[in-house]
Amino acid sequence: MLNISERRLLKNMETSSSIGSTDNNGLHRLTLTKTDQKMRDTYIDLLKRAKLDVRVDDFGNIYARRKGRKNGAPAIAFGSHLDTQPYGGRFDGVLGVIAGLEVMEALNDYQIETEYPLELINFTNEEGARFNPPLLGSGAVTNQFGKKYVYGLQDADGITFEQALEQINYKGEEKNRLNNIKNYVELHIEQGPILDNENKEIGIVQGLQGLTRLNVNITGVTNHAGGARMIDRQDALLVASHMIIECNRITNDIPDLRITVGKINNYPNVINVIPGNCDFVVDIRHPNDSERMKSVDILKTKLQDIADSNNVTCHMEIDWSYDMVPFDEKMQKIIQTSADEFGYSSMRLFGGPGHDAKYMSTYTPSAMIFVKSVDGVSHNENELTKDEDLIKGANVLLNTIYQLSK
Repeated sequence: MLNISERRLLKNMETSSSIGSTDNNGLHRLTLTKTDQKMRDTYIDLLKRAKLDVRVDDFGNIYARRKGRKNGAPAIAFGSHLDTQPYGGRFDGVLGVIAGLEVMEALNDYQIETEYPLELINFTNEEGARFNPPLLGSGAVTNQFGKKYVYGLQDADGITFEQALEQINYKGEEKNRLNNIKNYVELHIEQGPILDNENKEIGIVQGLQGLTRLNVNITGVTNHAGGARMIDRQDALLVASHMIIECNRITNDIPDLRITVGKINNYPNVINVIPGNCDFVVDIRHPNDSERMKSVDILKTKLQDIADSNNVTCHMEIDWSYDMVPFDEKMQKIIQTSADEFGYSSMRLFGGPGHDAKYMSTYTPSAMIFVKSVDGVSHNENELTKDEDLIKGANVLLNTIYQLSK
């Protein structure tokens, strides 16, 4: 079995953690900002030191290529992203890119010439924290999003995606895009508690859960807090609170269903005014598409019943939905073999969050490797994956890539 350099991997992770670091040991590195530019520049220096051929496409995706004996053959691709959530963690996405660099370095150390070329990718705007929707870099090069659409997206300050690329000098060329790929592998922290709870070292990802986002808007009556009797009120925020409780309650009836309400707007949002309007977004996920859609229908009926019983108007609309993404079974077996040969404990599981592998799976056979997130915490400055788990994940990635490249 091939082994990565533990010292070099951890040193490069530490370098990443110093760029955009927060007071609480997290990272604040939004895509296409000056901080992202600094990380990108540092990363490219590391790629060049590893004697890799570097190019940047018109969406700012960074590719690093290591030649193989059959250099014209399809490449084995792997990677993730370097952008973070606002005040997010140090490992989400970053591990896949830095461990990918370590794969290249380790193969150099062993003086191994692979049969197929290798391509490491840092995708732009995976998080979607600055430009929404997420997964723009991988979605654009796999033809999920058109170039005009992506370039026209604006951040909260009205800066377009294209302008942001130009501002940090990462608007590359269309000819540099993803092309001729044989497989794609992504190493990532789990961003959930399953591996930690089950005390397993490696997660072999069977697929990504399907997702539906339901926009809910409630219209009641705005009124004075001191004037309107409780019995007469049509309080939109109060009704929303009952609905959110119901969103969580129905998960008790449907195994593996995950529902989250993480965004809510209340109007007029004044201390002494009864809210006349409230809207929120329900995030609904399940590994089985039919169960997810059944859950959406049940939820819509329940929420409408709550609205009717409280004499308010409720409008619901699905604004984004995608089906479960299955990963390649043969690649899962290679990951399993790599973990077994190291003696690492492992398990099969589904991923909850979206990842660049979601869109890459539409382009080429794809797979993902998970390592533990302590207590399942992610998108948070307290996000933690221990050094030994970073190393184990990188070792499995190295040997998986090596097997695929032979």
